[in-house]
Parts: sequence; structure tokens; C-alpha cells
Amino acid sequence: MDSAWGFPLAVVAALDRVWGLTCPGFPEEVSRARRWTRDILRGSPLAEDAELIVSELSANAILHTASGLTSGSFHLALAVSAQVIALSVTDAGDTGTAPRIAHRDQEAEHGRGLGMVSAIAHRVVVHDSDGGHTVTAELFTAVLSGGDLC
Repeated sequence: MDSAWGFPLAVVAALDRVWGLTCPGFPEEVSRARRWTRDILRGSPLAEDAELIVSELSANAILHTASGLTSGSFHLALAVSAQVIALSVTDAGDTGTAPRIAHRDQEAEHGRGLGMVSAIAHRVVVHDSDGGHTVTAELFTAVLSGGDLC
């Protein structure tokens, strides 16, 4: 079962801090989501990557789901531990299909966002959540040369 933040309960138990924010589905809320992320992660070397990921996932929720409709909203969750920063955006659904990573041509005007997120993040997971979808991107804070976490 998922927690109120969109993360599995077992994951939440292992995290040091978890924050959540619900935003109305207006385009200007994407900049609010970026600022919120930047403020929480101030001083982290991964803050800019996290800010970009949150910006893309929030914009996708508004543009491609019921989150962007009148009275729509999306939910952000940010979790931090010594090993990982996990960023989740939960949308309002109503699309008929789950978000998916697509590898588009360089000239494509749309459809490259999740591909970009997956290139920045160490792991991206999409799952159903309360009628919508949650996209979680994880940034590992310390990785050894063999790919193992410190």
C-alpha cells in the first residue's frame, strides 16, 4: 500500500525526511513546484537536477491529465535520505494510458520529457495511484564505481 506521499510504505520508513505539496493545476504552479524543490534541497549538489525533474513532471501532469482541468490539481512528494532523493508527482489521471518513457527524434516538439527525466535520474518508476498515476524519479546521492550505493 502507498503512503500519503505516493511512496511505498517500506520506502517511507527508510527515509530521513518527507515533504508533500498539493498544487492547483495551473501552469504557473510549475514555477512554484520548482521553487519549493529548490528551497528544500538548498545546498545539495543534486538540487538543480531535482528542480528540472519536478518541473518536467509537474508540467506533464498539467498538460496531459485531468490535473490541468478546472479544479484539477497535482501532488508533489520529496523524500530525502543519506542515499537517495526521491521526487514524485501524482496526477489526477483521466488519460486512459499511463505515462511512458519514449525515445523521440531530436526534432520532435513533444514527447521527450520523461526520456529526459530518465536520462537525469538514476531510476524512474510509474505506477497507478488513486485514479491517476505517480511518477517517481530517484537521484542517488552517492554511487561507487561499481554502481553500488555508499
